[in-house]
Amino acid sequence: MTLRPFGKTQGRLRSRQGRPAGPGWAGLATGQAHTDALIVLGIDPGIAITGYGIVRVQGRDHTSLGFGAIRAPERLSRGERLLTIYRGLLQVIREWRPHEVAVEDFYAGHVRAAVAIGEARAMALLAAAQAELPVSLYKPLEVKQFVTSYGQGSKEQVQEMVRVLLELAEPPQPADAADALAVALCHCFRRASTPGRPGLSLTKGRGVRP
Repeated sequence: MTLRPFGKTQGRLRSRQGRPAGPGWAGLATGQAHTDALIVLGIDPGIAITGYGIVRVQGRDHTSLGFGAIRAPERLSRGERLLTIYRGLLQVIREWRPHEVAVEDFYAGHVRAAVAIGEARAMALLAAAQAELPVSLYKPLEVKQFVTSYGQGSKEQVQEMVRVLLELAEPPQPADAADALAVALCHCFRRASTPGRPGLSLTKGRGVRP
């Protein structure tokens, strides 16, 4: 999988050489990035396509550092597809070394689809746990409410609001990556509005928010 960061004011994707990996399992850098800003990895899990987006926030400024999608071909077995997702997310974490991870939770609906999304979500949780990163889970309705102020917004509306909030030249593609950026933004907004938590300073806590 090739990581393709997206510049804040650029209209196209460009390639970028990954940062050197630090110590850890399979070369995974479990340390966090050395910066005063908060770096959040948003993940939109899916068995076929898992979107990811990295948002840097400092004060009121939100910037997209990169986004993309991990694709697990249908020709692979279920186990191989999940392994592809897991390894892909480890690579993203190794590249960007986020401070926190936000994952979109699955919603009640078609049972078979819910199971598949749940399995992909488990890979996201496992990758974050391997890197010793705190994780927060958000329902799709909650993400839309925080990002678009309307819980029933369409995917196109989410993409456009993500573009506006991150000052991108174009709506992020694919839609899975836009959803992942929306999850990261939701986490930042939710984090800033939490009573007793001053702004978006870094925390030392670990664990999964239910």
